[in-house]
Amino acid sequence: MGRKRHTAEQIISKLRIAEVETAKGQSIGQVCRKLEISEQTYNKWRREYGGMRTDQAKLLKELERENARLKKLVADQALDNSILKEAISGN
Repeated sequence: MGRKRHTAEQIISKLRIAEVETAKGQSIGQVCRKLEISEQTYNKWRREYGGMRTDQAKLLKELERENARLKKLVADQALDNSILKEAISGN
């Protein structure tokens, strides 16, 4: 069975379904089988997305991408500074 990537909206939707089903008395294992995910995935999703709305999840992912981009820019800038310092001290 291949891996499937879920969007933040799909994850939040599945977590809401899981909440309803567990409130009805189903076990986590039964709910996970119905949603076609593992219990480990369910627990990971609950830690990451528990209590979030769809718009909040979109914003979170967007901010994570922006943060990664900025970290890369800072690393590149630090490398450039280091190269320039070496060049100056060599002269």
